[in-house]
Amino acid sequence: MIKRREFISLLGGAAAWPLAARAQQRERMRRIGVLMTLSADDPEGLARVTAFVQGLQELGWRDGRDVRIDYRWAAADAASFHRHAQELLTLGPDVIIATATPSVVALQQVTRTVPIVFVGVTDPVGAGLVERLTHPGGNTTGFSIFEYSISGKWLELLKEIAPRVRRAAVIRDPLLTSGTAQFSVIQSVAHSLGTELTPVGAREAGEIERGLSTFAREPNGGLIVTASPLAAVIAI
Repeated sequence: MIKRREFISLLGGAAAWPLAARAQQRERMRRIGVLMTLSADDPEGLARVTAFVQGLQELGWRDGRDVRIDYRWAAADAASFHRHAQELLTLGPDVIIATATPSVVALQQVTRTVPIVFVGVTDPVGAGLVERLTHPGGNTTGFSIFEYSISGKWLELLKEIAPRVRRAAVIRDPLLTSGTAQFSVIQSVAHSLGTELTPVGAREAGEIERGLSTFAREPNGGLIVTASPLAAVIAI
């Protein structure tokens, strides 16, 4: 027959087990991989990293103390995404943060088990990154930027700030579902706004330069840069 004092001691010890387990778990250094589409010296990229680290600190996680963050910067170089994704995977991360669609695609090619959280993705379902917004499925989830319908607002705003615009060059990545979809929405409002559109591909800097040089030969032109990581970086 177990004595009352022994029973209380055992009960107290059992209650302490979960706390001890959590303490040991927290003591292990967690690892986060981050795959950025920008360059390491890009002010926007540095601002995002700062905000990310501050957010972790607010939740009680400090870089170098209980979490280690490994960054890779693709700098809008399409060929480097897969290499950086593979490098991050070999470091054994607990989770990987992916910025924009090319980063997610590259990471999904190298792992289907490590959790991937994306930001800055225009159309995760259309791009095949997740099954649906409500239930993403697989090892990938994250945050979508906006609804496609907002793309038409860009042309409306362009006409408001420059009423004399009759022609608009639209920089978009034709290899992305989001690139073609955004251009389609802009097309749907262009006629009613009396604007002729000229699509400009964003696969590499030379393509944009040639397209815009040709477009600029005529007057009353404006420019729209769609939400594509490569288009935004190269155009800037």
